[in-house]
Amino acid sequence: MKLNGLIAICVCIGSMFSITPLSAQDAQSKGKLVIIGGGPRPSSMVDRIIKESGIDKSGYGIILPMSSAEPDSAIYYSGKQFIEKGLKNIYGLDFVKDEVLTKSKVDSIRNAKMIYISGGDQNRFMDIIAGTEIEKAIHHAYNNGNLIAGTSAGAAVMSKMMITGAELKHPEYASTFRNIDVDNIEIGTGLGMLTNVIIDQHFVKRSRYNRLISAVIEHPEMLGIGIDEATAILVVGTDAEIIGDSQVIVLKNPKRSKNVHGDKLGAHDIQLNIYLPGEHFQLN
Repeated sequence: MKLNGLIAICVCIGSMFSITPLSAQDAQSKGKLVIIGGGPRPSSMVDRIIKESGIDKSGYGIILPMSSAEPDSAIYYSGKQFIEKGLKNIYGLDFVKDEVLTKSKVDSIRNAKMIYISGGDQNRFMDIIAGTEIEKAIHHAYNNGNLIAGTSAGAAVMSKMMITGAELKHPEYASTFRNIDVDNIEIGTGLGMLTNVIIDQHFVKRSRYNRLISAVIEHPEMLGIGIDEATAILVVGTDAEIIGDSQVIVLKNPKRSKNVHGDKLGAHDIQLNIYLPGEHFQLN
């Protein structure tokens, strides 16, 4: 099936909709999140995103490719499975840093029934959208009951405390931490769709346990959620359901334990749960 128009930038959709201020009741109405650990998306996962967002019945979906160094390719591959399932209402919408934003582009995000954030580099994405009307528009869509999805880097940005991928004490990049050291994990600021968790991705495949263990010791008030490839959590309110093919690892530090010996971190009574597809856990 041809992907006609998929990588065309959609700048006019928002003009079809009127914008009204959020009431207090609307502001409390939350949408849904699909946070994907990267890797391939099972067909059933794409079906679930379509069902939960309702874009097969009305409205449209927007792909935000700014995490990627090749945004056109990110739009193509992010949208491919949706298009192959017969949807013709998926559009790519790219932005660059310090872009002068038009009302029509911002409104296209505000009114989207599904917003999908591609993989790549979460720091690149936040550098472009942090503090802008783009960020506000994503939250507006979510508060109005719409679905926000993201994979890999697009998963990392979902939490307020965002793992950047960098180690402060070991600047040479490795896909997983080789140490559990004090003051080593670098935390940035993400979108904050969830404020009481830290998200990690590609988790089981890339054995990122040391990284998330470090995070929940250094930030014990947070729930650490490691999502494997081809797997996601569907968040509705405080409920998280595992969808896809693999596992989700959840780490808690309920006693806020933290011990230090030299530059090594220790802790006692860390809780670890491994959730399988179809299972649920609570974010509160």
